[in-house]
Amino acid sequence: MPGLSSAAGIVGFLSEPEPELQVFALQVLNEQIDSLWTEVAGSVGDIEALYEDPSFPERELAALVAAKVYYNLQEYNESMIFALGAGKLFDLDQEGEFEDTIISKCVDTYIALSGSAPTNNTNQPPPQLTTAFPSTANGASSISAGLASPTTPFSQSTLPSKSLLSRQDSSTTFDPSLQVGGTANLPNALPASIASQASIQKQLYAIVDEIFERCFRGGSYRQVIGIAVEARRLDVLRRAIARAGEDEREKRKDETGNLIRGQDLIEYVLEICMDVVQERGLRNELLRLVLDLLNDIPSPDYFSIAKCIVYLNEHTMASNMLVQLVGKGDPTSTAIAYQIAFDLYDNSTQEFLKKVREELPEASESSSPADSMEMRDKAQVPQESDQLLKELNDSAGAPASASDNDQKKKEEALSTATQKAFDSIREILSGTKTIELGLEFLFRSNRTDMAVLNKIRDSLEARNSIFHTAVTLATAFMHAGTTHDKFFRDNLDWLAKAVNWSKFTATAALGVIHRGNLGQGLKLLDPYLPKEQIAGSNPSSAYSQGGSLYALGLIYANHETFALDVIREHFKKATEEVVQHGGALGLGVAGMATGDENIYEDLKTVLYTDSALNGEAVGIAMGLIMLGTGNIKALEDMIQYAHDTQHEKIVRGLALGMALIMYGRQEGADELVNGLLDDPDPILRYGGIQTLSLAYCGTGSNKAVRKLLHVAVSDVSDDVRRIAVMSLGFILFRKPSNVPRMVELLSESYNPHVRYGAAMALGISCAGTGLDEAIDLLEPMIKDPTDFVRQGALIALSMIMVQQNEAMNPKVGTIRKTLMKAITDRHEDAMTKFGSAISLGIIDAGGRNCTISLQTQTGNLNMAGIVGMAVFAQYWYWFPLTHFLSLSFAPTAMVGLDQDLEIPSFKFHSATRPSLFDYPPEQEAKQEDAPEKVKTAVLSTTAQAKRRAQKKEKQQRRESMDIDQTPTTPKTSNLGEKMELDEPPVKVDDVQEAEKPEGEKKEGSLSPESAKRKMEKEKVGYQLENMSRVLPAQTKFISFPEGRYRPVKKPAGGVVLLTDSTPSEPKTLMELKAKKKVKPAATPTTVQDRVVEALGQHLANNGESSGAAEAAGVLTAVDEDVEGGEEADLPREFDYFTDEEGGGEE
Repeated sequence: MPGLSSAAGIVGFLSEPEPELQVFALQVLNEQIDSLWTEVAGSVGDIEALYEDPSFPERELAALVAAKVYYNLQEYNESMIFALGAGKLFDLDQEGEFEDTIISKCVDTYIALSGSAPTNNTNQPPPQLTTAFPSTANGASSISAGLASPTTPFSQSTLPSKSLLSRQDSSTTFDPSLQVGGTANLPNALPASIASQASIQKQLYAIVDEIFERCFRGGSYRQVIGIAVEARRLDVLRRAIARAGEDEREKRKDETGNLIRGQDLIEYVLEICMDVVQERGLRNELLRLVLDLLNDIPSPDYFSIAKCIVYLNEHTMASNMLVQLVGKGDPTSTAIAYQIAFDLYDNSTQEFLKKVREELPEASESSSPADSMEMRDKAQVPQESDQLLKELNDSAGAPASASDNDQKKKEEALSTATQKAFDSIREILSGTKTIELGLEFLFRSNRTDMAVLNKIRDSLEARNSIFHTAVTLATAFMHAGTTHDKFFRDNLDWLAKAVNWSKFTATAALGVIHRGNLGQGLKLLDPYLPKEQIAGSNPSSAYSQGGSLYALGLIYANHETFALDVIREHFKKATEEVVQHGGALGLGVAGMATGDENIYEDLKTVLYTDSALNGEAVGIAMGLIMLGTGNIKALEDMIQYAHDTQHEKIVRGLALGMALIMYGRQEGADELVNGLLDDPDPILRYGGIQTLSLAYCGTGSNKAVRKLLHVAVSDVSDDVRRIAVMSLGFILFRKPSNVPRMVELLSESYNPHVRYGAAMALGISCAGTGLDEAIDLLEPMIKDPTDFVRQGALIALSMIMVQQNEAMNPKVGTIRKTLMKAITDRHEDAMTKFGSAISLGIIDAGGRNCTISLQTQTGNLNMAGIVGMAVFAQYWYWFPLTHFLSLSFAPTAMVGLDQDLEIPSFKFHSATRPSLFDYPPEQEAKQEDAPEKVKTAVLSTTAQAKRRAQKKEKQQRRESMDIDQTPTTPKTSNLGEKMELDEPPVKVDDVQEAEKPEGEKKEGSLSPESAKRKMEKEKVGYQLENMSRVLPAQTKFISFPEGRYRPVKKPAGGVVLLTDSTPSEPKTLMELKAKKKVKPAATPTTVQDRVVEALGQHLANNGESSGAAEAAGVLTAVDEDVEGGEEADLPREFDYFTDEEGGGEE
């Protein structure tokens, strides 16, 4: 039928009484509605009447025509309803814009309706803070506080439509602001008919089920999973994964074996849970479903199960899984259990790990769970007692036959091997093994550039406290975890200039340098620790005593051992505020996330003394002890005291402590955040922002980001605005590429605090990535007119460029030169020099073997790293807190262990050029170039005179020696009247550079073009020894060639367990250099032992004293200007002579 130019006649048929004419009109309009809809729109009421007439034979056709008319009118809700009424006439297989739009609308409505259904009680509201913030309309603690708040209350109406990325914690997903006709609160103002007519809902579900079936037939299972997760339909999710397994089984015609496609879908759901879903309640539901599905698989992915268990905090399931794996008895299962134990340590809190260790089977009922250090010291005693118990049990029983004895021997042998495996798992879960391996790698791979450190020391005046602290921090970061403290021992004169808090920071730097030195840590710091005063001995400085307790906590950071009891004992005995300050920080770091109520009470007792100096540290320590627990009682105590005290330092410490308690709580922290943000005190609002950033860290939550951006442009306090912008880095560090675009305008703000916050947000989120977009934003900020903005830009650049070389990012050389130039520039401000010194330490962190990582290799949040970065950001107020950044340093090593947890010597393959991930070249100390002489012009007559003189001299020499020689005649052709130039002088630097080996050429000696050509000539692919430096970006190129050792899982850096294909053959083990050097730690001595040791050390010091003893003597010396310190001896009396007495004669 030819196309119609007008629909007037056809529309007239709709009013005819004969149904045949009406059906004919609808058929014509259905075919040509796209060109005639403007004329048909006025008669859409007649078409609706035909659809609603039960006697009309083609009601579905009328509904389809009405749907197309409303579609062209852009009334998509009405169009969808009539399309659902069209039944089978609405063809899903037909391709077109109308069909695609209606399908999309059906899916959105399905998600909204499914989300409105009541769910189980996983999303219960968090416990209420009964004393602090009674909820009001806007979450303020009171109406007066809400009115007094200088910020605009955050309006929930500004949130986007309720989707997976922005839905609130409540199970209801509808927006009350979009009510229509008194019906249910449906999103996007859906008509009342969709909620009131069950038939339409039934048709909607039928359409969606048909869409699902089409996806199943086409193998598009992930689309179904996405819709099911969005709609909270766990039954559909389970059906999709089961259907994938059934389809795969039918294709393979095999009932046995693992179903690869189903496991891939489970991994996809797990990835969605971790990276996309932002609601804690929904995420927990999905993870529990994934756990059920994984447990149904014959050979499940235990590593995915472990990831779910950690997030759900199911310590019992973790211990049961380890017991199950060890119980299988084969080496592969044991190696998998060891690998899971390493992953659990990397991703769990100390409290979780302690519960798992306690639930593992014990060697005997009498033995109690202990930490790894005590277990290693007493490892032989339980074994002997077990053996005696077995012998007694055997002797008490009746005589057994030979077969029974053989069976018992097998059981005993099996139980011995099993118990050995459980002991190894306990050691791994305690963290001892991981820490020792990291220490060994950093010790043997240390590539610190001492020339840079010496240049910093020479360029900054040590008499200035801020500069001395800057050099100390740079030294600590460069040598973090390497145990190389030679710089302090070689620079005693410089170290002696540290006074007061500089001495505190310098002593604490030993903790950063020796972090993880579990065997030697206490012995190393023994000269600095507080001691009972012995008669006749000189008192040590309180600042070195406090710094030593802080250092001890850093050495045993996040590792609950005897050191925690040592620090606690000194903290309780301390009476000086400086010692209490260092003890509190040490307790917090060492006891991180233990939830120990006794330590918390000790800290609270000191807090109530209302001392500003130690109150700040105590507030932070309380938060560290209760990290992530959400302890309501602790929060109430801290909120109450924050309102009672008059000291800003205490309030600031408590504000950060409350944020730490709410770490990772997400929606559970909303009430506390709202209450703090509505407080008139800017310090508490500052704490509210910190609470928000730590509660939602790494989630990418739209709600949290919008609130931060709102506060960043509305609060009247510069401090609050600064931390609000900075906190964007904590929320979005899993999506670093999104941050530069988000803070681009903020980096150009008129407010320098906002610009500083933007710089630090880029550094935190893009740390170790070398992201070009972030660098482009930071480079102009290096020349900012405000000194602290330049400081923040330099620190952020170093965090982004850590472990980057010229091949990975060509700008790294320029940035290193910029950092060094800021140090040596005499006209640069002190704050910028301070930031530059720290930056040079960060960019070479851990001997150039550490990166800054806020998430683990398995993708979970790195709790210690995030906490360290959050506390480090407070260096703005207190420099000693800068040491916390070392908690974010993660060694970039690949360490392979066999089933015996030994380090075999073998090689693995990296499919890259060697220079791509190589160490950056060391910077040489640039020599002072003498002024180069100008090339002198030589006249032709002068040249001729020189030649004649040389000829005459040679003739005389020949005659005197009486030897016939053929005279050498210089060339004289082509001279003419042209002026000659002397040969350009050869620089000494060039000669030295040419004589140096190829690997030691100084940076910048090769042009970018020649370096690029050299890299292209390199062979792709090379072998790496076990325990080699492997960067995070390099892990995807790592492979294990066919050989003796194979990894139990895909290597992602860190510790990798290996299976040995030929265990009977002898194996070659790597020599542990750090353990060879480090001696086991001595137990704490008595007062009498200390006296004897002091006397012996005094006698030894009469001869030659070691560098360590001299450094200890410098740091523990009492400052002369300390109030109450020991006075110096009076000078002897002088004899005066007058001229008459002849005193002046010689």
